[in-house]
Amino acid sequence: MPTFADALRGLDDWPVGLCAAAVVGPEGVRAAYGPGDAIFALASVTKPLAALAVLVAVEEEAVSLDDPADPDLLPGATLRHLLAHASGIRPDSFERIAAPATRRIYSNAGYELAGRHIAAATGISFPDYAHEALAPLALRHTTLDGSPARDGRSCVDDLAVVLGELLAPGRLLHPDTLADATAVAFPGLRGVVPGFGMQDPCDWATGFELRSTKAPHWMGAANSHSTFGHFGQAGTMLWVDPVAGVGLVALADRAFGPWAAAAWPIVSDAVLAAV
Repeated sequence: MPTFADALRGLDDWPVGLCAAAVVGPEGVRAAYGPGDAIFALASVTKPLAALAVLVAVEEEAVSLDDPADPDLLPGATLRHLLAHASGIRPDSFERIAAPATRRIYSNAGYELAGRHIAAATGISFPDYAHEALAPLALRHTTLDGSPARDGRSCVDDLAVVLGELLAPGRLLHPDTLADATAVAFPGLRGVVPGFGMQDPCDWATGFELRSTKAPHWMGAANSHSTFGHFGQAGTMLWVDPVAGVGLVALADRAFGPWAAAAWPIVSDAVLAAV
């Protein structure tokens, strides 16, 4: 039977200068590849980390996911709409182009608005709040300076810890909070997954993309529909499959492109074949 280490050896063929990866179970890392402490730009893999910080703020009752996003700019939209790309805000500017919960519009601006909401509610800049919120995980090389949508930096060692928390929550979030955040938010919406085209439905959770029935997709064909995660244009991705009980993180120093669209599903399916 193939092993997780066998699955990760597929990264030998990736057309990148440097990459690192880990397969994670509830008990910790099951297999690793490359330098786990090498720091990579995360691009949109920043978003799930930012969302975890927002969820900590929810548990601390500093905010609610039902808080208005911005009554003047996005009437009727809430903080949850922002984190689920369902607020109607443009991808990269503070302009409304749809009513809330009518389209899945992937939006960096929505996450920046969410960061502003946390800062206003707590009196702490979002990067500082996120650092404090994620402190229970003792991440050594992770920063969320700049945009909560795309400016994070981290390493496989740290993100393996995050995946462990997502598989067995308790240090950071209550399991009920995580269960709510990884369920479909505003089901049935159509939308575009960047790099993979229009999807109907384009299911998303609160801070995480869902595998669901999307095709084509960057996760594997073997990933369960309830798999949640994210990928970034910097050549970064992570997912957690709660049915298989494993997670995968892979970071590379080459921007997302056809190489990643082809390689990521292959390694994902190889990992699941080893479960």
